[in-house]
Amino acid sequence: MNDPTTSAPRFDGRHVFVAGGSSGINLAIAEGFASAGAHVAILSRDPVKLENALARLQALGSQGAAYSADVRDYDAVAAAIAQSHAQLGPIDVLISGAAGNFAAAARDMSANAFRAVVDIDLIGSFHVLRAGYEVLRKPGAVVINISAPQAFRAAAMQAHVCAAKAGVDMLTRVLAMEWGEEGIRVNSIAPGPIADTEGMARLAPGPEITAKVSASVPLQRLGDKSEIARAACWLASPAAGFITGTVMVVDGGWSLAGYGAVMSELSDYISKRRD
Repeated sequence: MNDPTTSAPRFDGRHVFVAGGSSGINLAIAEGFASAGAHVAILSRDPVKLENALARLQALGSQGAAYSADVRDYDAVAAAIAQSHAQLGPIDVLISGAAGNFAAAARDMSANAFRAVVDIDLIGSFHVLRAGYEVLRKPGAVVINISAPQAFRAAAMQAHVCAAKAGVDMLTRVLAMEWGEEGIRVNSIAPGPIADTEGMARLAPGPEITAKVSASVPLQRLGDKSEIARAACWLASPAAGFITGTVMVVDGGWSLAGYGAVMSELSDYISKRRD
């Protein structure tokens, strides 16, 4: 990697593993590291998305790999990470970003629906981190979990996500303490409303609500996936070498003011549809 004072870190020849890396924010993060010279391996459930994502990474010069596995299946995750280690060596940057979300009031949510999100977001993150630990470069590895404002801001229609992401952030802090003595840094990134993502499509259904979300952000716009990718690259770089156990909020200030009002409006919108 280059001098930590530079604004565009390089990861030439480094092994970056991105769970959930076949689409959305996680694919943008994978592309960001690939553009910076890393060999990027991605994991996801959908073989078609994986194939398309791997082609995009290879077009950027990455000599990575793609593995089809469900993060809820520890053995499958561990096998994929072991294969990636055999092909690319110790993991320098491990990113856990697989997630599930939908808008629903707790009173209308089945136990299975609640469990599904917790299993993907929280249990899945533990699976990725626990399996990844075995092949992390020690010292020097960086772990980044993809969290959300729901981890620290209560939101109507999001009981499942609030619970799961709060768990992810606490897992981040605990592992930062436990793994720090081995020279491993562990942090979270909490993206706000990001354009052209499945999350926005689910939580802001239609142009009217999307416009209101954008207006509720202090910076008066939605974020771009590339902005999350740049944050991840910076957080994994020597410039952030003394940062661990931290949740980096990248949301244009949305969680400071506009979040609650918009989520309440979404709650009203879904309630009217149900009625």
